[in-house]
Amino acid sequence: MYKSAPTTLLLIVFLIFLTAWIDAKQQPLLFTDKKLSQIKKEHGEKTSQRFIKWRQFVAENQTKSDLEKIKLTNDFFNQQILWIADKKLWKKNDYWATPMETLIKRAGDCEDFTIIKYFTLISLGVSISHLKLTYVKAIKYNQAHMVLTYSETKRSVPLVLDNINKKILPANKRKDLKPVYSFNGEGLWLQKQKKLGKKVGKSSRIRLWVDLNKRMKKELI
Repeated sequence: MYKSAPTTLLLIVFLIFLTAWIDAKQQPLLFTDKKLSQIKKEHGEKTSQRFIKWRQFVAENQTKSDLEKIKLTNDFFNQQILWIADKKLWKKNDYWATPMETLIKRAGDCEDFTIIKYFTLISLGVSISHLKLTYVKAIKYNQAHMVLTYSETKRSVPLVLDNINKKILPANKRKDLKPVYSFNGEGLWLQKQKKLGKKVGKSSRIRLWVDLNKRMKKELI
């Protein structure tokens, strides 16, 4: 859910200024029948059914509006995925799980909820330009948290998809959150306000994001 503020602020500074070597452009998720058979063999019937349910969810909601898609996706994963800290789930202080890893575990922390919602919405046809993975400070707890934001236009106040406060609200109604930076497959923004913020470079400068995309490419082969 949250991470201690001093550690996270150091991490943020490290991530922003660390240059990586690959382009982290995003494509829709594609779990083929062959991949599902492999998942069933390695992880069992119950796990493979979660992937089938996800695939059905994506297929059934392609023609919905963006606003319908973000609500359905937010509700789907807030109901399907359990919150478990990285330390307990992955034996690491900070780990960004791929959507495949999250579905296999049926668990994750705030970053994992955000990541799987982001890639699912891309698979539903929502433009990457509308979506941002957004690091915020949870003011009440003085701790860092990640949410997904959706902006209909560049001038729109983003809508916040959260695994803690499950109701989708405009960012200016989330007084409990202070935006720090956001990113997607197209760029990295420092956020000084509740809107888009200032673009400062490519998201390929974020080490954990680059590592996530590398692992996703290997999984979907």
